[in-house]
Amino acid sequence: MPELIHSGKSIEEATKVAIMIHGRGATSASILSLSQYLNLDEFALLAPQAQGGSWYPYSFMAPDANNEPAFSNSVEIINKVVQNLLDKGFQSDQIYFIGFSQGACLSLEYTSQNAKKYGGVMAFTGGLIGEKLNPTKYKGDFLGTPVFIGSSHKDMHVPLSRIEASAELIKNLGAEVKTLIFPDTQHTIRQEEIEWINRNMLK
Repeated sequence: MPELIHSGKSIEEATKVAIMIHGRGATSASILSLSQYLNLDEFALLAPQAQGGSWYPYSFMAPDANNEPAFSNSVEIINKVVQNLLDKGFQSDQIYFIGFSQGACLSLEYTSQNAKKYGGVMAFTGGLIGEKLNPTKYKGDFLGTPVFIGSSHKDMHVPLSRIEASAELIKNLGAEVKTLIFPDTQHTIRQEEIEWINRNMLK
């Protein structure tokens, strides 16, 4: 198994698990601090740590080969966490994904490559990964999984056009997608995003 920090309820007690995926240059501990703001009291929280603090070396829209093998390895790390939960008897709809920036991109990418009914996917500033979007990479059916993407209208790392194209593709895989786009230019997580998620996805 990858290096994981576990917080919240024990796996044995929990009926829901959130896989929390940090951004570039951050840590599993930093993404876990979001649990102070999100309604996650009933969850087991699992936060994998990227080697060297980065899931892949270049922009999420760099030529695909530039981010290999790190990108494929990172997808496999998330897959191992998910498979371990399924082996322990969790259903996919008891599994939630929460990510920021690189972690948001990885959350959207993993779940779209393996679309099924998840508890929810919460992506704070992210989109699907690749120089160009390749719909043939993605398979399965989200079966109405709620997917949230929040961002600035002009984020320095994640263009709005990629968020919109990602949301469309994810909708076509059967997800209920909500995007919240803000008029600022901050690369951050906003109070309004937290409140929307608490009210609609973690109530």
